[in-house]
Amino acid sequence: MAQVFETIMLLCFGVSWPFNIAKSLRSRTARGKSILFECCIIVGYVCGVIGKFISGNITYVIAVYLLDICMVSIDLVLTLRNRHLDRLRELEEQR
Repeated sequence: MAQVFETIMLLCFGVSWPFNIAKSLRSRTARGKSILFECCIIVGYVCGVIGKFISGNITYVIAVYLLDICMVSIDLVLTLRNRHLDRLRELEEQR
């Protein structure tokens, strides 16, 4: 039963990432985004996966962890891209 609740928790957290990814794609800016925050989220999910392996409790829940890690990683890459685009815009404005 604990795994069911863990999966629900992961799904609830994971529901927001597709919206963040879409917003990052549309906005093309990193304003309001925190690379440190996204890295902390990824580290937290990786620790959850490691905990599953250490406890020997390898179940379907790991798939949800991996899905969440993938989504946050995509958003992190988009944030890095958007930071670069922000810098390019700033350089254009300075000319």
